[in-house]
Amino acid sequence: MSDSLILARLRRFLLALTGFLFVGTLVELVFTGHTKELVQWIPFILCGVGLAVVITALLRPSRRSLRILQVWMIVTALGSLLGIYEHIQGNAEFRLETHPNSTTIELISASLGGADPLVAPGILAVRGILALAATYKHPALNPQPDSMEVWKSEN
Repeated sequence: MSDSLILARLRRFLLALTGFLFVGTLVELVFTGHTKELVQWIPFILCGVGLAVVITALLRPSRRSLRILQVWMIVTALGSLLGIYEHIQGNAEFRLETHPNSTTIELISASLGGADPLVAPGILAVRGILALAATYKHPALNPQPDSMEVWKSEN
């Protein structure tokens, strides 16, 4: 098996894994009732559009579709930072409501380990990194006469 064939399969695996993680997150968001505030709808949008661009990149790996994927994965990673901030802020507010005389150390500890998990929004960034890794030196981004042959023969 040639290196280019192995690389093409690895790219497809990374994109498929990214898509699977988007679907899993959408399901989790629905079941956890992540719809109480407007800001809680942001991960639905990030995951829904993310899933669409991943599927497009899998089915039609063109320069355009891969660039759109790259841009959206950066947007998704930035959305992850917003989610982490929102979770820290929510944990801090809850701590201050229940323990108004908390020390700074107690507040920081509660903010980082409260009911709103920091890993949940962080997974959005992981998805972005996986998809970006799948596009690294992708032949469709730098087309040369025979660089696309292996990719097309696999699809």
